[in-house]
Amino acid sequence: MRTTILYIILAIAFSFELNAQQFTYQDSLRGMITPEREWWDLTYYHLDLKIDPERKHFDGSVDIQYRVLEPKRVLQVDLQPPLQMTKVTDSRGNELMVRHEGNAHFVTVKQPQRKGDIHTIRVHYSGTPTEAARPPWDGGITWQKDQEGNPFIHSTCQGIGASIWWPCKDHMYDEVDSMLMSITVPQDLMNVSNGQLRKVDKNNDGTKTYHWFVNNPLNNYGVNINIANYAHFEEVYEGEKGLLQMDYYVLPYNLEKAKVQFKDAVRTMQAFEYWFGPYPFYEDGFKLVEVSYPGMEHQSSVTYGNGYANGYVGNDGSGTGHGFLFDFIIVHETGHEWFANNITYKDVADMWIHESFTNYSESLFLEYHYGKEIGQEYVRGTRKLIKNDRPIIGIYDVNHSGSGDMYVKGGNMLNTIRTIIRDDEKWRAILRGLNEEFYHQTVSTQQIEDYMREKAGIDLAPVFDQYLRDIRVPQLEYYFKEGQFYFRWGSVVNGFDMPIDVTFGNKTQRIYPKAGSWNAIDVPSEDFSIDPNYYIGILQTS
Repeated sequence: MRTTILYIILAIAFSFELNAQQFTYQDSLRGMITPEREWWDLTYYHLDLKIDPERKHFDGSVDIQYRVLEPKRVLQVDLQPPLQMTKVTDSRGNELMVRHEGNAHFVTVKQPQRKGDIHTIRVHYSGTPTEAARPPWDGGITWQKDQEGNPFIHSTCQGIGASIWWPCKDHMYDEVDSMLMSITVPQDLMNVSNGQLRKVDKNNDGTKTYHWFVNNPLNNYGVNINIANYAHFEEVYEGEKGLLQMDYYVLPYNLEKAKVQFKDAVRTMQAFEYWFGPYPFYEDGFKLVEVSYPGMEHQSSVTYGNGYANGYVGNDGSGTGHGFLFDFIIVHETGHEWFANNITYKDVADMWIHESFTNYSESLFLEYHYGKEIGQEYVRGTRKLIKNDRPIIGIYDVNHSGSGDMYVKGGNMLNTIRTIIRDDEKWRAILRGLNEEFYHQTVSTQQIEDYMREKAGIDLAPVFDQYLRDIRVPQLEYYFKEGQFYFRWGSVVNGFDMPIDVTFGNKTQRIYPKAGSWNAIDVPSEDFSIDPNYYIGILQTS
C-alpha cells in the first residue's frame, strides 16, 4: 500500500513539476531507484538466448542472482514490448506471480528473503524485439546482411535500455558482478559477446551455442551480441598489468584492411594506459568487432563500423586535420573502457562522466603520439560543434540525459581545468587517480567533482557549475584606461571564480577576475593575448 501511495504521489509530482518535459510514470519507473529495486543487489546474470535470424525471433531466459539487502518480497524486472515475459520461476521451480506495468514487471517471490541471502529467479521471454531504426542512437536489434548475403546482426541499447532486448534490472546504479551469455545461432554463424569465450556447443538442431563469460562488473547497456560469418585474428599487448589478449572479429572480405587499420588498437592502449592507468578488464580481454553501424563502447567488446579509415566516417570534427591521424571509433570507443565501463554514472543525467572524459581522451591520444600542441589544437578545434542549447547535466530520476554538448563542451571544460591547474603531472595523476579511486564503480557527478577539487587543491565548484549546469560561455570583459587593464567576469553563475593566464608583450601573468566587479592591474601596453586553452569569450567594453 505504501508503495502504491508513493507512486501516486510521484505521478502527480511529475505531472506538475516536469510537465514541460512531458515525463511519464514509465520514465520514473525506468529512471528511479524504486523501492522494488533498492532492496536487492545484483550478483550474477546468465542470459541464455536462441536467435532465429529468418524469423527475427528471440526465445530465451535470464537467471538473475541477487543478494538480499532488506527483507522484502517484490522485485522490479524490466522488459520492453514487443518482447513478452512468459514465465518467472524461483530456484525451486515454483512459478512466481508477476504484475505487469508497461516496461516494468513486479515479481513476488515466495521464499523468505533474509538480509545477506543469495537467491536466483529465472525469467523466460520470447518474441520479436524492437528493430533499431538508427543504431546506435536509436537502439534495438539490427538485422542486416553482409555483402555476401549472410546475416549480420547486432544489439545496441544505450539510452533506450538493455531491457529492449533482454530482461534485467535496467538501471545503471547496480552493475552485475559477473555474467554468462549463452547465445545460440545457426551453425554457419558466430556470435561475439563480452568477456572470454568459454566454449562452443554444436547442437543437434543445426545450431551452435557460444558461451561468453564476463569476470568483472558490467553495466547493462555494455552487454552485446554480434552475429555474423566472422573471421578472427589476434595479438597480445604487453601492458601495465601484464599480457592483454586482444581479439579482432571482422567480415572475411575486410580481413586484410582490418589487419592494417586495427593497429590503432594497440596505439590506443599505449596512450590510455599512460593517461588513465591500466586497462580495467585484463581478465576479460579486449575485442574489436565489426558491425554495420559506426560503433559503440560495449565493455571488452568494442564494436567498429568506421569503414577502415581515419577520422569519423570520413570527417575530422576538429577541422585541424589532426583528426585524420587516428581512427576515431577505435580511439573514442576504447576510451570508454575507462570512462563508462570502469567509471560508470549512476543516473543518466550524469552521462557527461562518460562522454566528456572520452571526448577529451581523443586529444590525449594525439598528445601522447604527436605532442601536446597537436592535442591542444585538436580539442580547441572541436569548439565549433558546441551548441550551448541546454545544460550538460540532465534531470535526475526520469532517465533524462543532458545536452549533446556533454561531448565537446565537456571535453573543453576538462581542458580548461587542466589549464587552471598548470601542472601536467598533477593532471595526469588526477586522471589516473579517478580510475583507481572509482575502479569498477558507479558514481555521481558530486563524487567526481569532489575528487577533482581535492586532488587539484583548487575550488573548482564554480567551474563545474558554469560549464555543466549553465549554458552561457564565461565572458572576460575588459577595457584599458591610463595604463591599466580593467577586467571582470560576465555571463557567469553567481560566485563564478576562475583564474586565467594573460600575456602582455612577453610577460605572462595569472589574473583573478571576479563576477560583476572590476579589478585592475598596471600593464606596459595594450597588446595582450589570453591562453587559448581556456574555453571563454572575450568582450571589450567602453
